[in-house]
Amino acid sequence: MSALVCVARIGAAHGVRGAVKLWTFTEDPFAIRRYGPLLSKDGKRRFEVATAREAKDHLVATFKGVTTRDEAERLNGIELYVPREKLPATDADEYYHTDLIGLAAVTTDGDALGRVLAIHNFGAGDIIEIAPPKGTTLLLPFSNAVVPEVDLAGGRVVIALPQEIEGEDRDQSLSPSRPRESGDP
Repeated sequence: MSALVCVARIGAAHGVRGAVKLWTFTEDPFAIRRYGPLLSKDGKRRFEVATAREAKDHLVATFKGVTTRDEAERLNGIELYVPREKLPATDADEYYHTDLIGLAAVTTDGDALGRVLAIHNFGAGDIIEIAPPKGTTLLLPFSNAVVPEVDLAGGRVVIALPQEIEGEDRDQSLSPSRPRESGDP
């Protein structure tokens, strides 16, 4: 089976007839209906969207075969996946998060920073999480200013470190934190 890409997550039950809140991770929330059956992470369960309507910041959806609130409640938290080849091609400067996970992260000078661990979005824009070989992870804005180059073929992202974490500050941020001693700057 080809690689699976997470496109949605089932939320709480909605009403009494088997509907659920559905949080989509696609540019067009209704695209999940065009991908065909959605799969659980292990690929063993299949879900077919029967109906979907827009709500405030999610969809309210029903799945074929799910007709009661109890059945809907048991689906809460399940992530839904599709095979990679079902997704549309990306434009230049567009990436699927799954393509970025695991890439090497290097500075603009070519120094190794670590590997891309995740891409997050907590509501204020995408954040790239980089796991250095040792120490705490770096959370940086995933913007053109901070990530000027994504080289999928080369397996790396180039990071222009903000001044606040360059030099000595960067060395400290890549090592385990320690309590401040009196007299420390």
